[in-house]
Amino acid sequence: MTTPTGHLPALAAAVLQPGFVGTTPPPWVCRWLGEGLGSVVLFARNVVDTEQVAALTATLRAERPDVIVAIDEEAGDVTRLESVHGSSRPGNFALGAVDDPELTEAVARDLGAELAAAGVTLNYAPDADVNSNPANPVIGVRSFGADPALVARHTAAWVRGLQAGGVAACAKHFPGHGDTRVDSHHDLPRITADRSRLDACELAPFRAAVAAGVQAVMTGHLLVPALDPRLPATLSQRILGGLLRDELGFCGVVVTDAMEMRAVADRYGFAGATVRALVAGADAICIGGERADEQAAVELRDAIVAAVVSGELPEERLAEAAKRVGQLAAWTVTARTTGSAAGRDDHDVGLVAARRAVRVTADQAATVTLPLTRPAYVVEFEPLRNIAIGAETPWGLGAPLGEVLPGTRAVRYAEADVPADPGAGAGSDPLVLVVRDLHRHDWMRAAVHRALAARPDAVVVELGVPELVT
Repeated sequence: MTTPTGHLPALAAAVLQPGFVGTTPPPWVCRWLGEGLGSVVLFARNVVDTEQVAALTATLRAERPDVIVAIDEEAGDVTRLESVHGSSRPGNFALGAVDDPELTEAVARDLGAELAAAGVTLNYAPDADVNSNPANPVIGVRSFGADPALVARHTAAWVRGLQAGGVAACAKHFPGHGDTRVDSHHDLPRITADRSRLDACELAPFRAAVAAGVQAVMTGHLLVPALDPRLPATLSQRILGGLLRDELGFCGVVVTDAMEMRAVADRYGFAGATVRALVAGADAICIGGERADEQAAVELRDAIVAAVVSGELPEERLAEAAKRVGQLAAWTVTARTTGSAAGRDDHDVGLVAARRAVRVTADQAATVTLPLTRPAYVVEFEPLRNIAIGAETPWGLGAPLGEVLPGTRAVRYAEADVPADPGAGAGSDPLVLVVRDLHRHDWMRAAVHRALAARPDAVVVELGVPELVT
């Protein structure tokens, strides 16, 4: 391994936000912090509990006091801090259902204070996407909803709350990942809306986030022909410079979505996409979800240096990006201290919000009485998860219901193993059918219909986006 000389390697390292493996920082990360690395990002694999995370971040700060420590903690489905047992706070869709911006702000402030106390300074949240396409496979309940005005007011509230708690917010996925049937982890989504539609829908929450003082915006790996017919947003100067900077007036840090994602890596290469993103106006390069070793960081650092030397990436652009990362680092030093000192206002705010988000509808002929008072038979239908959620986070209702009603039994079915009568094992016990995005999965809908034909008194619990299906 050869290390480039001069000042360029430190500038290149400053704009990287790599991940790593382990619950303590590996030696290469500590060494890089002394050589210019400005940020790291934590994943579920790095987390045991908040005390361990606090010790991890303290080790990082012993090497560089102003290091930016990022995490992807949306609450709800996407949690890293609580991946072992699931988030104690509801996600965006639940908060949007309540539609109380003060409550949203309180939940985000509580989360911010907890993250700040653990030494985290940048959160890749809130998700500001308008989930206008019910078939969306990757956003769904990560969005506040399908109404742009609702999403905008809750995005702003979430930004205010998180940053009051001491952590920089990062609105994503610019310019909007809501109207797509493709997951950018796997391929490049194409957003076909015209500019007037984008202004009215997709861009509204990002305007609100900027007005609320959001410190960072994350790009989406999205092709939006109305804005740039050739390049994905992450690689587009028209979108990052012309739209986000010039039109929306955003002055903070532009963070890329993970550069390993196939939407860009398959087309431009891991290093090639990284260089193009910096040229386009990105300031921080997120990596490490799939490539979390030193070699990945070396590959990108060397590619950035080579691009400057060749003239592909102007040194002034790289210096500007590193400067913005440094400005964010300075902001986080002050904000984290303030947020940690303020503490958490209400440790039960997540539970309060979750209870307010529950919606119950009943058929006129329904005979079941809620809440249940005796052990139930729970059937959980689990579709494939998207990568953003992670396989390690628990999902379902069987386990928590069993804690409340001892003797409750639970089974779980995927598409390949669902039986002809999924509720047959219930006997005379109450039957609870747990679904996720029922409207998106024909196999699940058919199974639920069969179960309801045999047991019309069953309770159906939707843990995804509720859509009317027949």
